[in-house]
Amino acid sequence: MLWENSSLHFSGFLVLTCRKRRGFAMLLLMKVLVIGNGGREHAIIWKLAQDRCTPELFCAPGNAGTATLATNLPIAAEDIPALVTWAKINRPDLTVVGPEAPLCAGLTDALEAEGLRVFGPCRAAAALEGSKAFSKEVMDAAGVPTARFHTYTDSAKAIAGLEEFGLPVVIKADGLAAGKGVIIAKTRKEAESALHDILDKRRFGQAGTEVVVESFLEGEEASVFALCDGEHVVLLPAAQDHKRIFDNDEGPNTGGMGAYTPAPVATHEVMLFTKEKIVLPVLQELKRRGIVYRGVLFCGLMIRGKDVQVLEFNCRFGDPETEVVLPSIASDLVPIFSACVDGTLHDELVQLRTESATTIVMAAPGYPGSYPKGLEISGVTEAEAAGCHVFHAGTALRDGRVVTAGGRVLTVTAFGKDLREAVTKAYEGVNQIHFEGAHYRHDIAAKAFKYL
Repeated sequence: MLWENSSLHFSGFLVLTCRKRRGFAMLLLMKVLVIGNGGREHAIIWKLAQDRCTPELFCAPGNAGTATLATNLPIAAEDIPALVTWAKINRPDLTVVGPEAPLCAGLTDALEAEGLRVFGPCRAAAALEGSKAFSKEVMDAAGVPTARFHTYTDSAKAIAGLEEFGLPVVIKADGLAAGKGVIIAKTRKEAESALHDILDKRRFGQAGTEVVVESFLEGEEASVFALCDGEHVVLLPAAQDHKRIFDNDEGPNTGGMGAYTPAPVATHEVMLFTKEKIVLPVLQELKRRGIVYRGVLFCGLMIRGKDVQVLEFNCRFGDPETEVVLPSIASDLVPIFSACVDGTLHDELVQLRTESATTIVMAAPGYPGSYPKGLEISGVTEAEAAGCHVFHAGTALRDGRVVTAGGRVLTVTAFGKDLREAVTKAYEGVNQIHFEGAHYRHDIAAKAFKYL
């Protein structure tokens, strides 16, 4: 039945408008803007493109992968004035902010001031990632288990305070430092050098005006994404990232070289504890301070048996965990994101696939150090034909060719009836893809097999 000038709303969003005209229903598609240009944003775009409301998708600035599903916009993710100008003119029904920098800089606040709807926390809430000192202080006030810590702005006082922590000790620059602001010092000399570098030499600029010194936690790490509407919480399946560049967790840290889900170290009891004793108390503590957290809260956990402690919070989806967790959601994404914005989130909105998933990062030669760009990529179509999802992270289009444009170039995701099958299929996809000097880890998900 067609209705004259009628609208169908789902969780507060205009999905389509039907008008009676010569027996045809004219569809007015909703517009969704995604901010960012990495594998995370490609995965978000890919998942949104499958929603039954078939939204019109835009990505700023996007990459070669998002260009196949959305309209890429030549606007940097950190260019808040330009993003707001575009949004004021084009009026997206929903904006999804991928990276942390624009969230911490107040993009959500700026868009909401124009009457626009945003999935992603406001600036005050995003400070859980933007300021490690603030995050630790909130955890302390909320009674959330985390490492012992002290904050310092003076290097001499920080060095004097090292005595109570022992070795190794963890030293963190307070602000955003592109994932490079955490140092695990194994010796006193390394710790003192790190404190001088951050506080005196300003190695991380303004991000290093304050440091957090904390005790070193042992155990196994896991990542849990908590969907939040300010009051209610739905946890997505736990994933495990692989930060070191080489097999067996050797070499320097990276942005992440692969992930898998579900992570067996995060048992049902661990997930229940995470929701009841970590996420909900943090939301309540923020609310007590007049801050409403809407969006996704990334919980970086250290798990040792039944002991669960928070390593860090991030104010957005993690990468590459997003590339396995979002494809594991069977439900449409727009209703979930809109419920977080509306304050109507509930468990039934989020239905999950039963399979396991693995993603493997293919990196440029030299990463995480300096690396070349412009290397031609082949074999993506063949990998997808083999049943993998290939998400573009650091890619660009040049003269009709897909080329490398970043350190982490592609993430190759596969599902399986169990984790071993998912891993096998993902590596089969990786073997189809080629670019000069490509490298990747060969042991993604190996830690999980001891549980299976």
